[in-house]
Order: sequence, then C-alpha cells, then structure tokens
Amino acid sequence: MLAAAVLLTALAACSAPAAPAPPAATAVPAAVPAQAPVQATGPLAASEPVGLEVPAIGVRSGPLMRLGIDRAGALEVPPDAATVGWFGLGPTPGATGPAVLAAHVDYAGVPGAFTNLRTMTEGAEIRVLRADGTTALFTAYRVAQYAKAAFPTAEVYGDTTGPELRLITCGGAFDRGSGNYEDNVVVYARLSGTT
Repeated sequence: MLAAAVLLTALAACSAPAAPAPPAATAVPAAVPAQAPVQATGPLAASEPVGLEVPAIGVRSGPLMRLGIDRAGALEVPPDAATVGWFGLGPTPGATGPAVLAAHVDYAGVPGAFTNLRTMTEGAEIRVLRADGTTALFTAYRVAQYAKAAFPTAEVYGDTTGPELRLITCGGAFDRGSGNYEDNVVVYARLSGTT
C-alpha cells in the first residue's frame, strides 16, 4: 500500500529538543460512553482519528495531529510531549491495513503521551475515537522493541489482511551525544469491535 522507497524508519527524532512555548490547552474528547461494544465484522469506512484512549497506560489524548514524512524520509513527530499523531499517509484506524499512531516517550524533560507504552501487554484495549462519531476498539497482540538501525519497516507499515493499529514511540537507551533514543517500541493491535 505504501511505497517502500518512501517509508520510514520510525520515530527517528525521539529526542529532547529545547522546549517550545507550552501549547495552549486543547479539548480532550469525552470518555467513551459506557455502552456495549459491537464485535467488528470487517473493516470500517475511512474516518480520521480524533482521540485516543489506552486505559492500561493512562492515555487519553485528543485532538490527534496528522503526521507525514520529514525530509529525511522518517515519520514526522509531534511537536510536544502531550500530542499523539496519526500517520496520515496510511489507513485510518479501523480501515484495512496498519494505521499508525505515534507520540513521544518524553520531550524536553517532560514525560510523553507514550511514556508507559513499553509496559503494554497482550490483550490490552485501545480505543480510537473517529471523526464519524464511532470508536474503533483494538486489542493489543504484541509489544516489541527494535533497534532503530534494524527497524522492520515492512512488518510495521506493510499491508495487512484486516484492520490493524500500531502505536510507536522511542525506547531503549538514550544517547546523550545524538540526543536520541536508540530503539523504538511498537504495540501491534487488531480491530476487535466498535461503539
């Protein structure tokens, strides 16, 4: 689906740049209503993500920022610790293929939205609030950590037979010389329902 030549190594710039002015407070989407989820029977129509909830690690974020590819060919990164971004050149969450959401593990000394991503476990629920008013429910099936130099681009961004989700952040050792983490943490999840 996405041209391999264009694609990315991952969050290449998970670093601790100088802190910009604090972002203005943004409205966070309301919590998902307590209604019974409907089991997913197939892919959902395309609809951009507007919010993210990952109860297992205390994430509740929105609105989401659309990300692209930077001049070096890597996934753009959000401009601050709190923002979660969606790779807008890929599928929307719930559509067939791997939708990708990315956030910092930390930024300018502030814990990032995905600071606890490495602690996710198989079976954890991920909720993606969508512009069409639905919430796509995903279930994590794997958590992996990869050296950036050996990042499995095709495995993370390559086509899948059904709707999947990837959550990506930096991890591993922090290289003070380069100002970057040496690894990436990736959570793999499959669509399991909607509300």
